[in-house]
Amino acid sequence: MKLLHLADLHLGKIVKDFNMVDDQRYMLNKVIELIKSENIDAVMIAGDVYDRSIPSEDAVQLFDDFIYELTEIPVKVFLISGNHDSDERLNFGSRIFVEKGVFFAAKYEGNLYKKTLEDEFGPINFYLMPFIKAAQVRAFFPDSEIKNYDDAVRTVLKNSDINTDERNIILAHQFVAGRSGEIALSGSEGVATKHVGLVEQIGFDVFDDFDYAALGHIHKAQAVGREEVRYSGTLLKYHVDEVDDVKSVPIVTIGEKGSVSIEFKEIKPKREMRLLKGTLKQLLSPENITNADDYIIAVLTDEEPVLDVMNIFRQYYPNTMHLSYEFEKSISEEMVDIDRLTEIKSFPELISEFYSQMYGMEISDEELKLMNKIAEEVDVR
Repeated sequence: MKLLHLADLHLGKIVKDFNMVDDQRYMLNKVIELIKSENIDAVMIAGDVYDRSIPSEDAVQLFDDFIYELTEIPVKVFLISGNHDSDERLNFGSRIFVEKGVFFAAKYEGNLYKKTLEDEFGPINFYLMPFIKAAQVRAFFPDSEIKNYDDAVRTVLKNSDINTDERNIILAHQFVAGRSGEIALSGSEGVATKHVGLVEQIGFDVFDDFDYAALGHIHKAQAVGREEVRYSGTLLKYHVDEVDDVKSVPIVTIGEKGSVSIEFKEIKPKREMRLLKGTLKQLLSPENITNADDYIIAVLTDEEPVLDVMNIFRQYYPNTMHLSYEFEKSISEEMVDIDRLTEIKSFPELISEFYSQMYGMEISDEELKLMNKIAEEVDVR
């Protein structure tokens, strides 16, 4: 059986005031072409279908068109919600979709959604685990010791009656860590993901009972711990630190038990995202202008700022997203300073400093205990 793994579509995403829906539509049409040419049997979408919990109309229409095209091929579709999705909105109509071979799990309700398909080697069990928090799982398993996200996921899987003699696939949208505990992150994931991820982190070994784990949540395509536990990454580049990435989609072929092969198919976007660096004169000289419709992030090395420089630049590159001067402190450098805070300071230290700056006095022991308790209950420590 051949499976195509997608995740983090982030439909409706806006990057530097540019609505990416047109580019996303182009990429999804290319995915449809790939599914047909590769004779894919099932498509797995591992969360963050939308970029916002209340998606725009054009984003909803785009996803509706995509799902319709998949059912017309026809191909089976397995779909879970991510942290950017609204459980209720994404789940709308899911019972009707089952008749068309589209299987949703947008909200965890105490049981791991399971659907079994058959091929010449027997059954393949698909388990769908939408984005979950420890607090959600505690509500269904009050007698289990669930202190963090790792405990929560292990509890869910422990109570899912997985037959390890059969072939098992899982879709999950979580922050999964490898042996080193480190994951390659993208700038488009934002500061919150980088920081909260340290709290959300779960070990890749939770998926040891699965022949393949189709992960979503992290935007850089990568394996975690072993080749069969994998983030597909985003279809498009959304941040300057992704300009050198080669975006592709994993095609997973499942043979008999223990036989899994993965190949990657590159899909070229309608517009590339590129980083240009040099003086204004150099970058805008006719011999240096190529693919003018691309999304451009420009860093000017001129020693003096140029009046109305963005409008000048957009006359040559109309889709210029961001322009800065090398002598200025870059946004990425500023973000590094923020990132280091959580690496060198504990949660109580950060809260204490924030309290001191806001109120001009030290936080009391009782107040700090209360903040720690609240943070633990909402899983942000």
